[in-house]
Amino acid sequence: MSTGARPERASVRLSARTIVNYAIGSLGTGGYSTLPGLVLTYFLTDNLGVAALAAGIIVTSAKIWDVIIDPLIGAASDRQLARTGSRRGFMVIGALTLPIFFALTFAVPPSWGPVAGATCVLLAFLATATSFSLFQVPYVALPAELTRGYNERTRLLGWRVVVLTAAILLFGAGGPMLRRATGDQVTGYLLMGIVAGVAIGIGMLIASRTAKDAAAHSVPRSGIGPTGLREQYLSGFRALRRSLPFRALLGTFLLQALATGTMLAGAQYVATWVLRDEAAVEVLFIALVGPALIATPVWTVIANRIGKERAFVGASILYLLASASIIFAVWAPGAWIYASVAVAGIAYAGLQSLPMAMLPDVISHDERTTGPGQAGTFTGIWTAGETIGFALGATTVALMLASTGYVSSIAGSSVTQPAAAVAGIVLSFSIVPAILMALSLVPLSRYRLRKADIDAASIQPA
Repeated sequence: MSTGARPERASVRLSARTIVNYAIGSLGTGGYSTLPGLVLTYFLTDNLGVAALAAGIIVTSAKIWDVIIDPLIGAASDRQLARTGSRRGFMVIGALTLPIFFALTFAVPPSWGPVAGATCVLLAFLATATSFSLFQVPYVALPAELTRGYNERTRLLGWRVVVLTAAILLFGAGGPMLRRATGDQVTGYLLMGIVAGVAIGIGMLIASRTAKDAAAHSVPRSGIGPTGLREQYLSGFRALRRSLPFRALLGTFLLQALATGTMLAGAQYVATWVLRDEAAVEVLFIALVGPALIATPVWTVIANRIGKERAFVGASILYLLASASIIFAVWAPGAWIYASVAVAGIAYAGLQSLPMAMLPDVISHDERTTGPGQAGTFTGIWTAGETIGFALGATTVALMLASTGYVSSIAGSSVTQPAAAVAGIVLSFSIVPAILMALSLVPLSRYRLRKADIDAASIQPA
């Protein structure tokens, strides 16, 4: 262990190379979060003929698996850091294996039947989720180890979200385009799975290089962290219990992940049955991401001026209003929906960049009071919470579809949806996310860390 004062990471400006390599990781995280959330439920209901409720259960089951393994991977990542000085090993394994499992998820043909098809999709997606968690958990832990600077973290995560929003556009619009490229849904989904999986893996592999930079900047660690399954889970619960800022931020992010996950899962259904054009999902994503690309640096400027937590509140309220306005599509569907989605896109940029810049502050605050070496534990719980939110988003849409009489179909067949199902699609894309966003403001109001607290911590002896 080092003793006495030493130059702090807060005084070191991150290099452009470090920021670029780290940001490219969002090509992987954005692709994985966007494409399955957008098309997987639809792939099951409208290509394999799986009932809406069963499709929701499949997607949720895979995400529950994430929740189980993320804390374990987080604790194991902390041990790997203490033992080797880097978290890179897990990240590389995840990057190399994910493309294979991702492609297999969309390789199931309708001819296998709904039961066999659903089973194969579930197994392949479980494997994909495991590979992604091996990368994502240590990846989210890195900013706390790269710099202690309050504003420098905002800069790092701001550029990451620029790439994230670009990835949402690339995969959200490009994925469906690849699906149609062959003129056949079966081979189209397979092509989409292969190309997207490779792109995600490349982004993850490039970002894994940042783990070396984090190791160079980090304070030397002692100990190997919790061992044994019980102790690893308990370490996560202890982190939740002792850190009020972490509980507040995690509760907010979980509810907001549920809100955005619900909109994401409903987008393809809105395009097909509300806007009456399956390809309209690409325009929806352009409307969402185009403004977000411009807005992300603006949110960084706002956060530096008024504080991340206040900027976060503003972004949440803006998203709430934009999503609620889409309810009028029940009575008057039309191209005006794109305008509401564009406003939501401006807010979404803040909802992504600001909490991710606040998480390293929370970890640093905990390090000051309990000692270093548990960033992976925090990020394991964090990614599990995020996963719960997105999983329940797809489940919420599936339950809405099932309760309103949505009719599933096999690829190539034609069906007519009841008016109640179309109304349910609009509700899942508007009022439900708005309510969840309003609820997220309750835990956010309990977040107490401010810039002065982080700056005070950054001048402590290492």
